[in-house]
Amino acid sequence: KGLFETAHGGTFFLDEIGDLSTNLQTQLLRVLQEGEIKRVGENYVRKVDVRMIAATHRNLRDLIAQGKFREDLYYRLNVINLHMPPLRERARDIPLLAHHFLQKYTNKTQKEILGFTSEALDEIAGYSWPGNVRELENTIERAVVLAKERYLAPADLRLKESSSEMSLPSGLTLMQMERRLVEKTLDEVDNNITHAAERLGVSRRWIHYKLKQWENGQN
Repeated sequence: KGLFETAHGGTFFLDEIGDLSTNLQTQLLRVLQEGEIKRVGENYVRKVDVRMIAATHRNLRDLIAQGKFREDLYYRLNVINLHMPPLRERARDIPLLAHHFLQKYTNKTQKEILGFTSEALDEIAGYSWPGNVRELENTIERAVVLAKERYLAPADLRLKESSSEMSLPSGLTLMQMERRLVEKTLDEVDNNITHAAERLGVSRRWIHYKLKQWENGQN
C-alpha cells in the first residue's frame, strides 16, 4: 500500500508542501479533486478518501508568482489557513519540546541520558531558534548522539557556535543544510569519514548515523 491508501478514511499530513515538484503537485491535485490515485505500473485508478493537512515555511503566493507552485492546488488546499508563530514567540513551548525530542532520540539511539543541566536549559530558553522547531529537534538529536555524560550540557548543544557561525540559506531547512555540509566535506576528503569528522568537529559515529538516516530517505 502507498501512503494515501494507508491514510484512507483518515488524515494525511504533508510537510513542506512548497518543496513539491510540479509533477507531484499535479498528482496531489488529482487526489484532492478526484479522490483518485494510480499506482506505478497499473492502468486503473484506486479511490481514496483522506483529509489533507499541509505545512510550509515558504510563501506560497510568491512561489505562484514565480511559476513554481500551482495556483489551483493552492486554492484547493487553502480552505482553512492556520499561522504558526515562530518558536521564539512561544517560549513556554521550548522546554516542553526539548524534553520531548530528548526522549525521542534517547529511545532511538538507546543512550541513557537523563535530562539537561540547568545551564543547558537556560541556553535553550534564551536562544532565538531562527530555524524554529526543526532546528530545536536537530540540535537535541545531535547533542544526544555526541553526548558523553548523562545530562546534556551547553557544550553538547553548541548553540553559541550556531548563532555565530551558521546562517540558513534561503529556502533550505536546517536538516537540508546539514546534509549539504556533510556531503561537501566528505567530497573534499575523498569520502574519508575520519577526516570529515575531524573537520566538522563531530564523531565518526555521528556521520555514520546521519548517512544511514539519509539512505533511508530522511532529509
